[in-house]
Amino acid sequence: MAVLRFRIYFEEDDSVYRDVAVKHTQNFLQLHQVILKAYEFDSKHQATFFRSNDQWLRGREISVEKYDKNYKAPPLLMKETTVGSEIKVPNQRFIYVYDFAKNWTFQVELIKVEKEENSKLDYPAVIRTEGIAPSQYGTKGLVGDKLAEMEEKYDLTAGAEGFGTEGGDGTEEDTGLEEGGAEETTEEI
Repeated sequence: MAVLRFRIYFEEDDSVYRDVAVKHTQNFLQLHQVILKAYEFDSKHQATFFRSNDQWLRGREISVEKYDKNYKAPPLLMKETTVGSEIKVPNQRFIYVYDFAKNWTFQVELIKVEKEENSKLDYPAVIRTEGIAPSQYGTKGLVGDKLAEMEEKYDLTAGAEGFGTEGGDGTEEDTGLEEGGAEETTEEI
C-alpha cells in the first residue's frame, strides 16, 4: 500500500514545517487531523483544503462540510475524499486553511511516495518537526514560552512586593533607600 509523505509549511515562515505520512487510501479528514496534531492546534474550528499548483493558486476545495459561502463548484468532502484520489502530479500541492477567523494557512506539498508501510508507524503519522510552531492562541514562541513560564512561576505582576516601577522618580519607594541615603542590607551566606 502506498504511503504519501507531505511537508506542511507554515505559510508565513517556510523554515517552520512538519512532515506527515498518510496512506493513499486515508481521507482528507485524517490528513486534517494529523496536521492539527503536528502543529498542536485544537480541532474546534472550520477547515478546508484547496487543490493547488506550482504557483500556490487555489483550485478545487476539499472541505470538512459545505459552509455558508458561495462556491464556484461544490466542495468535495474531506471524509469522502481519499488523499490518493487527489494526487494528480508527482509534487502535488494543497493549501490548507484552518480557523477562518484567524485564517491559519499552510502549504502542503507531496515530497515522497513510499511503496511499503512502516510497521512501526500508526498512520497518519507525524514524521518530522522543524522550527517552532505558531501558537494557535498567541501565547507560544521561544521568548514567549520562557516569559510565560516566569510569570506563572514567579507572579511578576505590577506592584508585587519587592518590585519598583520601571523608570521610577527616585523616591524612597522606588529605590529601596532610606532617608539617610544608605541602603540597609542583610545577606545570608
